[in-house]
Amino acid sequence: MNSSSLKKVIVKIGTNVITRDDGLLDEKVMEQLCEQVAEMKKQNVDVILVSSGAMAAGRAFAPLYCNANKVVHRQLLAAMGQVELIHTYSTIFENYNCICAQVLATKEDFRSRRHYLNMKNCFTAMLQDKVIPIVNENDVVSVSELMFTDNDELAGMIASMLNFDALILLSSVDGLFDGDPDDLNSKIIAEIDIKKTECDDFVSKKKSKFGTGGMITKCRIAKTLAAVGIQTFIANGKKENVLIDILEGKKIGTHFLPQKEVSSVKKWIALTKGYEKGAVYVNEGARKALKDKVSSLLPIGITKIKGTFEKGDIIRIMDEDGHFVGLGMSEFDSEKAKEMIGKKDEKPLIHYNYLFIYQL
Repeated sequence: MNSSSLKKVIVKIGTNVITRDDGLLDEKVMEQLCEQVAEMKKQNVDVILVSSGAMAAGRAFAPLYCNANKVVHRQLLAAMGQVELIHTYSTIFENYNCICAQVLATKEDFRSRRHYLNMKNCFTAMLQDKVIPIVNENDVVSVSELMFTDNDELAGMIASMLNFDALILLSSVDGLFDGDPDDLNSKIIAEIDIKKTECDDFVSKKKSKFGTGGMITKCRIAKTLAAVGIQTFIANGKKENVLIDILEGKKIGTHFLPQKEVSSVKKWIALTKGYEKGAVYVNEGARKALKDKVSSLLPIGITKIKGTFEKGDIIRIMDEDGHFVGLGMSEFDSEKAKEMIGKKDEKPLIHYNYLFIYQL
C-alpha cells in the first residue's frame, strides 16, 4: 500500500488519546492529530473524524453539577463538553486553513434506510466542499438502547455508509497483541486476514481509563468491515506522525486486510447487527444455500418467524440450532412472512441484493 491507495479515510479518535491523566483534554495531542489531518487533506484525501472526548471536555465544569444522578451527570458533561470539544478542534484547524463541521448522531439514525441516506448525503456535501466533518455520538439524548456500543461502532457505520477505503482506530495502545499487552514478551500482530486468523483469543477485555470501549469492540468492527472490503487499522494515536505513517504504508499497529468488496447496501446491512426488528429461522438446506451459493432466502427454507417487523426492516437469520447466520432486509411484514413459511414457488422473503451472510 502506498499513499495513493487511501483516498477516503475515517479517523476515530478515542477518549484516552486526547485525554490527560487528570481526565481533561490534551490539546497538544489534538494539535498533532489535526496537523496530520490537514496534511492528508493537502494530499487530496477525504477525511472524516469521529472523535470522543465530549465528557472529558465537560469535566472542567463538573464541580458545578456534582449533585446530578449518574445519567443526568453524563448528559450534562456531554452537553457542556461538546461545545468545548468542537471549539478546540475548530480553533486548531483554523491554523491550517481548514474548516470543520459538527455532526452528532444516534443509533436511531442508522435504523432507517431513509435516515441513513439523508446522513450520507450530508456527509457527501461536506466532503465536496472540503469541510472536515467531526462526528460524535449525541450523548445528550443517547441513553440505554439508543446508545452505540461506543464510537468505534459509529465510525464503522460511517465507513460502511460512505464506502470509504479505510477506518483508522486510534487508541492508547499500539495495536492488537498476541498476548497480554502488559507482558514484555507479547508482540503486536501486524496483519490479520480474517479468513486465516481468529483474533478473539488475543483480545484483552480491558477498557480504557476514560473511554467506553475496548479491543473487543475494535476487533469486532474491524472484522466486519474487512468482510465487506474495507481495511481497518488499530494504532496508538499518541505516537508522532501515526496517521501519515499509515497513509504512506508503514507498518504501524495492526492492519485488518480487506476481503472481497460488496455493494453499498450490503455494507449497510452488515453493520446493522443489533438493530434488527425480528428473526427468521431456516432449515439446514437453506443455511447451506445461503452460505455456499448466490441465493435469496425463499419461504420454503423457513421454519419459524420471531418478532414483529415491517417490509423494509432488517431481520436476523438464524439456523435451526439458534446460531447466527446473517442479516437481510425483509420484502414482507412478519404476518405475511408467517403465512408463507415452508411454501414452494413463493417470492423470496429476503432478496440476495439485500442479504449479508457472515462467513466469520
